[in-house]
Amino acid sequence: MKELNKQTIKLLLKPRKVFSSKVDYGHALLIAGNSGRMGAAVIAAKSCLRSGCGLLTVSVPQDEQFILQTAIPEAMLVIRENDEDNFSRFSAAGIGPGIGLSKVSIQILSWLLTAFNQPIVLDADALNIIAINNKMIEKVPSNTILTPHTIEFDRLFGIHKSTDERIDKAIGKAKKHNIVMVLKGHQTLVTNGVQSFLNTTGNAGLAKAGSGDALTGIITAFLAQGYPALEAAKISVYLHGLAGDIALKDQSMESLLITDMIECLGKAFKKLI
Repeated sequence: MKELNKQTIKLLLKPRKVFSSKVDYGHALLIAGNSGRMGAAVIAAKSCLRSGCGLLTVSVPQDEQFILQTAIPEAMLVIRENDEDNFSRFSAAGIGPGIGLSKVSIQILSWLLTAFNQPIVLDADALNIIAINNKMIEKVPSNTILTPHTIEFDRLFGIHKSTDERIDKAIGKAKKHNIVMVLKGHQTLVTNGVQSFLNTTGNAGLAKAGSGDALTGIITAFLAQGYPALEAAKISVYLHGLAGDIALKDQSMESLLITDMIECLGKAFKKLI
């Protein structure tokens, strides 16, 4: 088992070209948020835009659209109930934070798994939907990134008695389904079933609501920029933790907010580059 460290992550990062435009850095799609849970969409969107994608569109319920447009003016949006948009213009998609388990959420997830031809990140309620409809795991495209925390992982694959047992199962499932598994926790695991890595950044201050939503946004941004799935997951997990460590300079583990971490992503990039 290898460790993710500064040197290995630095080598993976592509330099930003001087002569470039927003179209050179991908158009990300985030399907996030719902009534009473729009914070998940805002957090995922902010972290996505702070991680380098050129364009971002967020799919939100019609009644909640003004929250996103006010909080993230840099993001565009599509109305979730409008199924006329087939998302073909996007270069990567992240789905799950705060979407709930509604019929509309299930329909969109099913469409992504069967008809979307670009990289996908599955998190939160997307994973919970798959856990309820367990045959959907067989429809997950190759190289899709799954980002479960321990409870979501156990919903998907059964109860586990220890971290080591979960890690072994994550590696096996990643290999079986040809996916990338990001098993979140202390020393988050990133594996494709062949190569496995443990993260070395982050702290207990990140163990709060919104942390996974932010990670989904970061991973989606790197996928939209054209990074292969395993590389995108490795960079994102390391960067997420590094920004959280930097945020501790002004906060304690108790007071740290996930939005504090997002605001430190720039400093994390600078520390790497």
